[in-house]
Amino acid sequence: MTTKRRHGRRIDGVLLLNKPSGISSNAALQRARRLLQAERGGHTGTLDPMAGGLLVLCFGDATKFSSEAIDAGKGYVAHLLLGERTATGDAEGEILERRPVAVSREQFEAVLTRFRGQISQVPPMYSALKRDGRPLYEYARKGVAVERTARTVSISALLLDEFRGDRATLSVSCSKGTYVRTLAEDVGEALGCGAHLVGLVRTEVGSFSLDQAHRLEDIEALDIAQRVGLLLPVDVLVRHLPAVRLPEHLQTAFLHGRPVEPPQGPTDDRTSSGRVRVYAKDGEFLGLALADAVGLIHPKRLLTAV
Repeated sequence: MTTKRRHGRRIDGVLLLNKPSGISSNAALQRARRLLQAERGGHTGTLDPMAGGLLVLCFGDATKFSSEAIDAGKGYVAHLLLGERTATGDAEGEILERRPVAVSREQFEAVLTRFRGQISQVPPMYSALKRDGRPLYEYARKGVAVERTARTVSISALLLDEFRGDRATLSVSCSKGTYVRTLAEDVGEALGCGAHLVGLVRTEVGSFSLDQAHRLEDIEALDIAQRVGLLLPVDVLVRHLPAVRLPEHLQTAFLHGRPVEPPQGPTDDRTSSGRVRVYAKDGEFLGLALADAVGLIHPKRLLTAV
């Protein structure tokens, strides 16, 4: 999600924010944007208001590369209450059903094995997915059920950290598009007692982790120079890609959108065709390109000239 404002100054970079529970992702973004006095910013994946944790915010030119974080895998700590199903799959919804809980840790561990790897999920009605231009939660609030197509997501890790009585804590590593609320409900159904989320914290987005993130109140305590100093450089979003450094005589052509053929140097780490991150001779990040099989790199997404 990207927002544009006429007021503010150009700031380029990435802020790792520890979003508190109780506010929307957009509200957290707008507070951070005002604190930085930034002209333009966006976040890279919504966290429900109930959820807290890592929110990757992009400002200025970093918004051009925000899809890298949107598409990255995510990590969560999920807190479940067993024995109750709710309308929303979390603690904010009306309780629809109560069932007795008679589950051992061994039974719980056995059930979790069914949800590791690729699984099929039906997106919840209380979600921002759109049907005919309207988010599903608008239909849900009116009591209208809309048919949703199941989709495949990947759960690379699912661990039972704590389990006592009707309370459980799970660590989840998953692909983009995974609904942890739905996972909690599905695990509860497999246990035979039902379940819903009572707490959710996002701990990872790609290579970023929650322990790198800053709280809004801590940012507020800083002066503007210190706040801007918290920003990570734009290219932190694409450091998983091979790097190419251009000699000076090729930089102008590349920045004008023309494919170039840089010599393979000791600072390059590309081994084949595919996406690469491109730098000037002095190390300045220029943007993303697509390397082809004959050695040309084709500009795809460039930083805005100052």
